[in-house]
Amino acid sequence: MAISTKASAGAMAEINVTPLVDVLLVLLIIFMITAPILAHKIEVDLPQPNKDVIPPSNPPSPINLKIDQSGAFYWNGTPVDELGLKAQLAVIGQQSLPNQPEIQIAADDHVAYEYVARVLADAKSYNLVKIGFNEAR
Repeated sequence: MAISTKASAGAMAEINVTPLVDVLLVLLIIFMITAPILAHKIEVDLPQPNKDVIPPSNPPSPINLKIDQSGAFYWNGTPVDELGLKAQLAVIGQQSLPNQPEIQIAADDHVAYEYVARVLADAKSYNLVKIGFNEAR
């Protein structure tokens, strides 16, 4: 950096490029280090379709399970208590996998998560695998 001893020296018209070059060199080194890392391929083992399972020609219609704000359950529009819900889930769980109907859960926006978690835990305990979520109407 130049220091002037003149009292009437005006603004300096030169740009100091040393800090700019330092920053660019640091960025160049960072890109040189990270570029080979981005070029590595990651092998992912994706599941393959099972040729043995034949999808049903007429799949069963889905079951609509609504959970309202108070935690009450409605099985296809019919009110059902928790024991009745477990009985219905047990019946569906006994069916073979391609013939199991999908359960569409529609929970109210203000329902406690405990009710939804309890339904999901019960469905898992009865070996139900086709579970979907819908918007509550």
